Amino acid sequence: MSILQTDLKFLKGVGETRAKLLASEMGLHSVRDLLYTAPIRYIDRSRFYSISELREDMPAVQVKGRFVRFSMEGEGAKRRYVGVFSDGRSLMQVTWFRSLKYIVDKFVPGKEYVLMCKPNFYKGIYSFIHPEIEPFDPDKPPAGLQGVYSLPDTLRRRNFSPRFLTGLVSQIFERGAVISETLPAEILAMHNLMPLGTALRVIHQPKDMASVTKARERLKFEELFYLQLHILRYAVRRNNSIRGQIFGTVGRHFNDFYTSHLPFPLTGAQKRVIREIRRDMRTGLQMNRLLQGDVGSGKTMVAFLCMLIAVDNDCQACLMAPTEILATQHYDTISAWGAAIGLNVRLLTGSTRASARKEIDAGLTSGDIDILIGTHAVIEDRVQFHNLGMVVIDEQHRFGVAQRARLWQKNSIAPHVLVMTATPIPRTLAMTVYGDLKVSVIDELPPGRKPVTTLLRYEESRFQVYRALHAELLKGRQAYIVYPLISENEKSDLKSLEEGYEAIREKFPSFKVCFVHGRMKPSEKEREMRRFVSGEARILVATTVIEVGVNVPNASVMIIENAERFGLSQLHQLRGRVGRGADQSYCILMSKQNIAALTRKRLNVMTETTDGFVVSEADMRMRGPGDMEGTQQSGIAFNLQYANLASDGQILQLARNVAASVLLGNPQISGLAPEQLALDDIGAHPLPLSLGSLNILASELKTRFSGQHDWSRIS
Repeated sequence: MSILQTDLKFLKGVGETRAKLLASEMGLHSVRDLLYTAPIRYIDRSRFYSISELREDMPAVQVKGRFVRFSMEGEGAKRRYVGVFSDGRSLMQVTWFRSLKYIVDKFVPGKEYVLMCKPNFYKGIYSFIHPEIEPFDPDKPPAGLQGVYSLPDTLRRRNFSPRFLTGLVSQIFERGAVISETLPAEILAMHNLMPLGTALRVIHQPKDMASVTKARERLKFEELFYLQLHILRYAVRRNNSIRGQIFGTVGRHFNDFYTSHLPFPLTGAQKRVIREIRRDMRTGLQMNRLLQGDVGSGKTMVAFLCMLIAVDNDCQACLMAPTEILATQHYDTISAWGAAIGLNVRLLTGSTRASARKEIDAGLTSGDIDILIGTHAVIEDRVQFHNLGMVVIDEQHRFGVAQRARLWQKNSIAPHVLVMTATPIPRTLAMTVYGDLKVSVIDELPPGRKPVTTLLRYEESRFQVYRALHAELLKGRQAYIVYPLISENEKSDLKSLEEGYEAIREKFPSFKVCFVHGRMKPSEKEREMRRFVSGEARILVATTVIEVGVNVPNASVMIIENAERFGLSQLHQLRGRVGRGADQSYCILMSKQNIAALTRKRLNVMTETTDGFVVSEADMRMRGPGDMEGTQQSGIAFNLQYANLASDGQILQLARNVAASVLLGNPQISGLAPEQLALDDIGAHPLPLSLGSLNILASELKTRFSGQHDWSRIS
């Protein structure tokens, strides 16, 4: 058995009890887990500082000297153990607040110790709080860089210290552990990567920071390479083996609508995307494509035209949306377009009456219904199609894996799948979360659309904001006002929808105001939305329930209260509710004046660009990929230990290219014949590997991904 598989309980000083704590609190079960856990920072142990040199902005430093005296101070919860420490010239305080039984009598006055800690300055004196302490050994050579490990408070309270982990790592390397390589020699040589054993030793016991950088690059590449190899291997298998409908005809319905009923000319980007989808749908293999496009870029029209191709090839199409509001809006739009060319389009939601449901069920099984628009209701077992050929999933991150999978299983031949999102996805995230999909991007807005003017305003400017809103209302326009909370929270100073609704009614008595939020019954929500869509109500007060799916071209103002509490992608989605007509529109971000610098920077991104891809990249840089909306439902857990999708785009692209190269050069990795391999837009040259290298890949893939990911999320 490899040393990496060794249970931590077998290491000296661990045992059953500590091993269980390391497993439950840090997820550390084996030597592999420990060695792949990197220090959070490094401290320089090559020199001792004098107390007079200490500064509050220093990182952890070490001081050599002797304790002068100790005393127990305070009572109850405020009890603390305090030591006075001298380096021979100056004095400092050392304080312990917890584990006092363990600390008392552990250290003695007069004995020479080395203390390691970040300096703390309080009431005119420097102090160390819970420092690392060890007896000074004059025969021990000065250490260099030492890693500092993150340790949860639960373990600190059980008398674990970061030095405990340091000792375990040292023990592993002192035993002369042989760490098997996980990357083929050809890849190591081609890309000048450190061997795994060297990289792990350098990460934990570095000589300098330059070597740490090289070791991190190796470990980042390894993580991303195996992730991409797994994704691409799956994609190749699926895209080249799952049979799909052959849509060889662009027929009467498509040509009639395109020639005589198209409500607006298509942009060049829309035409390009339709060609890409059309090419996929005539191969005889199932299409799985992600369609990205900013709010208002015309994704619905692209989806409808592609559904017409399905109808022209004697198939049915289905569009599933996450909310009844959005499904109804899609139905209103698509049924109007379909009526012009004689299509039977129906809507199925949780609110559909029983009599209408029977009629829809019968129409679907007989084939009389051409296109079904719906919510989660369309995946119920009772919903059966005559011949479902195409599935469109809108705002797919709002559906669970199992829900999406059930929809495409409603036909013996897998329907083509088009996944749409108006939340632009950063390129690195798309290569990971959607790395097994082909991607189409509508990167062009229809002509005549004016960019939304976005302004950041503070509470003291509220009068001017309301005055500007009143001017827009007098022009006949409509407005959204979005709040982060439904009702007031005594512990929070955030604006609430309920108090805001009353305040807006008072401020604008001449205009009708309606409101919607997530706790309303669907029928109530629908009624209020209809009032706004029809123009009866001129102001809609809402929570983020209106983030997607509300299309009111007459709305020209979006005011977002407590904007600092929203993520950038969410703010961009909300902003997309205005600017849908020909009039100049405005998005006002209301915020507190005293916000953190990073928060102000985030809000300024919104005022500087309307490009959703720029916004999403900034959002991922600031919040991290794990917080991006929808990633937790993607089927991939973001448990990368070294790589960061927000900052390691170049390494990710390299890893993807190398993974594609391995698959192209060694089809036995994917189980396919060479002529079946077709990886779009990668441009990798095949990398032939030896049999030994192929065995390494197969073994490591099994170790890393066996049973971990559900790849049915799109199919």
